[in-house]
Amino acid sequence: MSQHRKIISTITILYTILILYFLFLAFGRIGAADQMTGYTFIFLPDDFFKLPSISDLLHPTLMDFVGFGNLAAFIPFGLLIPLLYRITFVRFITVFFLSILLMETIQALTLLGSFDINDAIHNALGAAVGYGAYKLGVRSKNGWRNIVMTAISCMVLLLGVWGLFGIVDKAFTKEEGPFVAINELKDSSGNSSTGEKTNSFIISGQNVKPRYNMYDVEGKNLKTFTYTFNEKSIFSLYYGIPDQADDSGSIRVSVNGSEVMTGSGEDQRRYPELFPATCEIPIEAGSELTITIEGNEKIWDVGYRKMQYFWN
Repeated sequence: MSQHRKIISTITILYTILILYFLFLAFGRIGAADQMTGYTFIFLPDDFFKLPSISDLLHPTLMDFVGFGNLAAFIPFGLLIPLLYRITFVRFITVFFLSILLMETIQALTLLGSFDINDAIHNALGAAVGYGAYKLGVRSKNGWRNIVMTAISCMVLLLGVWGLFGIVDKAFTKEEGPFVAINELKDSSGNSSTGEKTNSFIISGQNVKPRYNMYDVEGKNLKTFTYTFNEKSIFSLYYGIPDQADDSGSIRVSVNGSEVMTGSGEDQRRYPELFPATCEIPIEAGSELTITIEGNEKIWDVGYRKMQYFWN
């Protein structure tokens, strides 16, 4: 065995030992294993493309380092293995991926971690980036030139994968859409509830002018509105009691019969600096939302934002 091959073999063995340490012993895995009550297997790939963004890396958390490390830490294998053996990409990535699946299985069965197909995909993609960098960079007999070109190729390929994953993540992540006034939904009686547009009023010394709608009791003691949401949405409203009225009144919001938000005139009297107040409530598809207004409470600009893909 040549001196050059011996050095590469030693580096490969030492780096493999380091990776195995992180896979089975690091991050308090042995202590955590004593608290595990069962095996964890995740077979469905669902978030392997969720690498941390640049803004995440500016204020990184441990999970950001783990997510990015799952890909970057396996790049050296794609560089070292082809230097030791003549091997095609298909054969290399197949053997490597099967080896990672074996490691993930051992992690799960020994309770030193979990089997996560998303991590395995990250690891294999890291190795693929390394293999591609090797093929693009090692093209001459000049060792330093090969090192420089391989390093540049590695960075370009890594940034390419990172950017592609960012696009995929954005394409499959739902975001809040434009505001839709609740006027366009029908209540439980089947009628559109438009709300009344009013002139401005004063709450805690602030002038309030509803833009879309306004609901109040209108001389009754209590009024209830019930709506069904067919899509996942973020529901929102403003509420408060005008300064010229007494502070008797309240609002309650329930989702599927469970109360998720309350407000009252007593709250406004104690904490006037918080009013006019607003609330936002996530609503799952198929949920029934009920708004109950009592006394002098007013709510306005009541509506929702659908959670939707950017291409919708």
